[in-house]
Amino acid sequence: MLSIPEYQNEFLAYLKTYPFGKAPEGLYAPVSYIMHLGGKRLRPVLTLLAADFFDGDYRKAMDAALAVEVFHNFTLVHDDIMDGASVRRGHPCVHEKWDVNTGILSGDVMLVMSYKLFEGYAPELQVALLRVFNKMAAEVCEGQQYDVDFELRGDVSLDEYLLMITYKTAVLVGTALEMGALVAGAAADEARAIYDYGVNLGMAFQLQDDYLDAFGDEETFGKKIGGDIAENKKTFLYIKALEGLDNEDAQLLRDLYELHPADTEEKIKTVKELFVSSGATGIIQDEIRSYTQKAFDCIIPLGTEDSKKQLLLDFGRDLMTRTV
Repeated sequence: MLSIPEYQNEFLAYLKTYPFGKAPEGLYAPVSYIMHLGGKRLRPVLTLLAADFFDGDYRKAMDAALAVEVFHNFTLVHDDIMDGASVRRGHPCVHEKWDVNTGILSGDVMLVMSYKLFEGYAPELQVALLRVFNKMAAEVCEGQQYDVDFELRGDVSLDEYLLMITYKTAVLVGTALEMGALVAGAAADEARAIYDYGVNLGMAFQLQDDYLDAFGDEETFGKKIGGDIAENKKTFLYIKALEGLDNEDAQLLRDLYELHPADTEEKIKTVKELFVSSGATGIIQDEIRSYTQKAFDCIIPLGTEDSKKQLLLDFGRDLMTRTV
């Protein structure tokens, strides 16, 4: 198996040569822009890694990996429009650099592109890949709708929030790994185990993302700190803070999440102080470690070489401590 940076380099080399389309330029220039804007490329790397993990040829999984990355970036283009975000990976969002209509249409064609990337696989494998891809795509949309719904509710439970991030974020990570396993010809139980590893890792990743959104460094994180607070998103930190605060401070937190317009520096500062004083920041770190361990528990029983498992274990530990 290769190292994570080597898989990244292989994928980026393939991405660099892939023709996303030229005309009309107004449709395809934004696609090329977002696809080459950077990012961690974790999901496609996991597809390649999973193919190698199950003794396949990672190069045969390259189109599946690119499908994952194109789909992921499609969701980002549309999410940024829905959230009213201005910055993505330290650069203007597509709808800011062009306009909202362009962002919608270019995102739409990216969704089509992600499906076209499966056309080169043998029919039986193509059906298997599309089956898991379709399930994931619907769940991501469901997760996004839950996220939108929760902004208008004050009574979001922790279970509801965890379901939302499972669908919005974690299932894509799991599916990226499962597709690599399918390309390699892994058995059904093995593909499921690597999927479960990915879902748990995706949960840890999203919780870390929630933490960094409030307490990360804007320069390394790549987007404005406090965005979730400004948008009144009922995150893990918000829900656990309400549980840990006394009645007066809990009501203050609720009131701050009713402010319109909500994006004020003073609000963000006060909410972060409440997150800390409630103990929510420590609880989320414990939860990140818990999901990471659950991910590890999924792959340890697999009958593959320890060196291969170690690469997945190291990858999970790196995600748990990331700052970007």
